[in-house]
Amino acid sequence: MGAMERKYELCGPFLPRRHPSLKTSAEIVDEARRTLRAQSTQRPCTPRDVQRQLFARSSIRADHNSRPSSTFSLHAQNFDVSDSRPSSGTRLSPLEHKSKVAVLNKDEKFSPKPPTEPVDTKRGGLPVTRARLLRATSLTTLPPLAGHAEAQERLKLGMSKKLPPPQTQVCGDHNEIPGVPHKHGPRRTQSESKLTQPNDNTTVRTTEGGPEWRTDLGDGQTTASAVEDSKWVKIAPLLQELKATAASRSSEASLEHLCDLCVSLHDALAEAGMLGHHGCKKRSTILRTLFQLIDLNSSRLDLHIAELCLALRVSGNNLLNICKLVFQISRNESNDALFQDNSVIDFLLGLLLREEVSTSGEALFYCVGTLKFLSGNTAIIRLLLDKNCMRVAQKFVQKLCTVDDAFFTMAGHILVQLTATLRNLADHLEARPLFVSYSLMSQLCLVLQRHRQDQDVCTNVSRIYSKLSSYAECRLSLAENPDCYHLFLELLSKHHQKQDLVVRLLFTLGNLTAKSDEARQQLFHCEDCVDTLLRLYDDYQLREDSPAPTAASVREGEDVLVKLVRVLANMCIHPDVGAALASNTTCIQLLMETLELRSVQESEELIVNVAATINNLTFYHKDSSALKRSQLAIAELMLKLIVSSNMDAILEATRVYGNLSQTKEVRDFVVQNEVHRFVVTLLDSKNPEVCFSACGVLTNLALDPPNRGRLSVEGAAAKLTDCLRDFGAGDWQLAGQVCQALWNMTGGGSEKLLDTKEGRSLLEILTSYLDEDKVLKWAGNKDVSGYHRESWELDFRPVAQKLLTEIVT
Repeated sequence: MGAMERKYELCGPFLPRRHPSLKTSAEIVDEARRTLRAQSTQRPCTPRDVQRQLFARSSIRADHNSRPSSTFSLHAQNFDVSDSRPSSGTRLSPLEHKSKVAVLNKDEKFSPKPPTEPVDTKRGGLPVTRARLLRATSLTTLPPLAGHAEAQERLKLGMSKKLPPPQTQVCGDHNEIPGVPHKHGPRRTQSESKLTQPNDNTTVRTTEGGPEWRTDLGDGQTTASAVEDSKWVKIAPLLQELKATAASRSSEASLEHLCDLCVSLHDALAEAGMLGHHGCKKRSTILRTLFQLIDLNSSRLDLHIAELCLALRVSGNNLLNICKLVFQISRNESNDALFQDNSVIDFLLGLLLREEVSTSGEALFYCVGTLKFLSGNTAIIRLLLDKNCMRVAQKFVQKLCTVDDAFFTMAGHILVQLTATLRNLADHLEARPLFVSYSLMSQLCLVLQRHRQDQDVCTNVSRIYSKLSSYAECRLSLAENPDCYHLFLELLSKHHQKQDLVVRLLFTLGNLTAKSDEARQQLFHCEDCVDTLLRLYDDYQLREDSPAPTAASVREGEDVLVKLVRVLANMCIHPDVGAALASNTTCIQLLMETLELRSVQESEELIVNVAATINNLTFYHKDSSALKRSQLAIAELMLKLIVSSNMDAILEATRVYGNLSQTKEVRDFVVQNEVHRFVVTLLDSKNPEVCFSACGVLTNLALDPPNRGRLSVEGAAAKLTDCLRDFGAGDWQLAGQVCQALWNMTGGGSEKLLDTKEGRSLLEILTSYLDEDKVLKWAGNKDVSGYHRESWELDFRPVAQKLLTEIVT
């Protein structure tokens, strides 16, 4: 190509902004693709549970009779004074033989009964069977125990004394005494398992570390019993005062006094070591007194009672009713402050770790329901985090995901409450990293897989993901589970009519694909990905023949489309995905149909997102693509955006025209419909992005000689010069695009562009901008490898020098 030919060479078609440091043609094209913009949108709003119900009105459980109730009445008569389940929670193994020795409840009083066997007068009046039992367990079989010399001496002395009535020997399975014949029987807890020797007033109580010796007092009571009796002296008056004060029911002062007495009772029991399931022999007396106070209907007092009962490790029906009681208190938001001054929350978290769904499922349900309500309070959230609730939640989620099928339904009920609790915690800044460090992002995927049929569980998990996926560390943690894309698509297909679930899953997918090419590719390659998304698009596309929708359903359906279109826009940034979607006729038709059915005034965000998606797809408008075949129809649809008063819509439409106007058919359409006049006026905008996109359209229009005169009539050259003066020094890409538009308008230097005054003004600007010393100063004295210097060299200087040469000559 000769010098004269090069002189009149026009600048190529407009390309989107690119990073200036990429120099080769292939790199420039690749970077241009990367400038395709990921779309953003607002996160779906999670409605606040004002009434504090277990299940929302929209829940699939709302009308189920089988689910636990949110409302109930609790009175003293609902509780059981007998509460003797072993603290381990394990079931007692069946006896291998029928014992003729009566086993007493620890709360029952012993009353002697007449012997049922013949009495052997030769053996001191003892029944024959008992005599045989004594022989079988003779003390001579007991080995000497180190460290108990004094006890052994007392045993020797006792051998010469008259034998008291012998006691039945019972030995725990895991606490056998070496040398003592073991007989199978019911397993007893540490406090119950003991050996009583017939020749002495000494009792051997088995413990985990070995047998523990206790010496009887002269009145027949053991030392342990005597110690407990001595401690009971301090506790009994408190119980009596509780009863007396409760009986008065006189005033608020008496309720206040009852609360203080409960605190004193708790402290006294703790000091005496009587808390826990088997810490006190007279536990039924304490429980009976506490249960009677529940009928006074005081939330503060009830919480003190609950704290005491949980400290005493009640079980079975009592545990359920205490959890119900605490739940009932938490339903009233004004009671939240009561939970900050006691250890109830600690006990509730402990229940999640200790109890099993198979034995205490309903109690756990109300326990987690309480935590859900309380986690709506920011002060309580801080308290929960201090108590390491996230670690507890992680362990509990693991437990719930492994329950037997027989308890699957109850596990689902509990998970609804637990995931709602985690949803509240996800709002807290300090909780977000814990979702990552405790792998809860991954474990919640397991919850979705196991409970994929449960809309309530899936919706709550989707709310957690929609909140956390807006943050990079959480988004990366979720993306580490490649199966999540397939799982989300499956849920979108299965629950496509559940709007609040669908919109949050789409929002999460939009976040995952916003900044990750890998996520775009993984989602696209999932089986039926595009088909699933487009079917969903078709379901929520509001058409004229659709049944008359309510205003709320219109808003909800539009919100789904906004999030779904955003996913498509983000996905097509990947070249493989973009090319496939640009060639997908259904995709292009649905986008165009949305522009036809909706107006900018009524559906601003949706229309803008659709236009942005089309703009991204225009990068791939090859001759064989569906978008290329529909480019004139798309250009026509952009008309109502370009003439609207919404600047975002105008900008997106201008970008679409900038890409589509690379073909002559679209350029002719633009001029015939006088779109070029609107584009010229956009140069007066104070928005650099708007000016850049307008310059792109003018650069392409000026490729055709007939259009140059039309642009000159509209004053395009003067406006371009003003734009260069206003924005050039701060944006070399924009400055270079202005120069390209001016160069094309001159026909590559073959046509007169400006009058003398305008030419002189442009000459001064170009001379100043081509001064390298000034450029370095404007760039903040950055070195030659700095961004501004490279942008100046690549985007501005080549075309500006050509334009300057033409003006000078």
